[in-house]
Amino acid sequence: MPSTVPIEPNDVAARIALQTLSRRGAGYADEVRRLLDAALDLMRACGTTSRPRVADIVAAAGLSNDAFYRHFPSKDALVAAILEDGTERLLSYLAHQMAKEATPEGQVQRWVEGVLAQAADEDIAATTLAVLWNAGTVGQGLPSASRPLGALLLDPFAALGSADPDGDATFVAHAVVGVMSDHLWGRSRPTRAATAHLVELCLAVVGARRP
Repeated sequence: MPSTVPIEPNDVAARIALQTLSRRGAGYADEVRRLLDAALDLMRACGTTSRPRVADIVAAAGLSNDAFYRHFPSKDALVAAILEDGTERLLSYLAHQMAKEATPEGQVQRWVEGVLAQAADEDIAATTLAVLWNAGTVGQGLPSASRPLGALLLDPFAALGSADPDGDATFVAHAVVGVMSDHLWGRSRPTRAATAHLVELCLAVVGARRP
């Protein structure tokens, strides 16, 4: 019969168990990062000509199949995690760029330029395209990133007098991410003039003008 005696906070067994869990958690986080980085490197190297297998990924990460399936039920789950990781990095980048501007118009401009920069930079564009190509069966990708990216526009749009900041931000995010996606798949680069025009269109949604 299991003991019904509660474990006190200062119980030695409890402290050791927590320390073990903490070390294991740190080790697992390292495994996941190694798998994500290895998969991204392989996808970047393969481009849109071939898709790395789970065996290729674990070998590049220096881990085992057991380690892979401890964290991901399938390769699709790994690709979805890479997409999520990329979205979080882009969110951080966009927020940093927008923070440089004091006006809401300037913040919107920075946001549009930051999103399109993912297609303007050759290396970033190639990597993003490779990941999206690997995500063909995941059912996720750029469209799923639109809402979290658009959330960064809520405050600027509200400051610009939008009657529906959430709806306007969602619309603009889908439009700009769609333009970026077209450039990626078309392997083209957005021009400065086209980017500036897109900024004007986004501001026009809430009746503002480009700074």
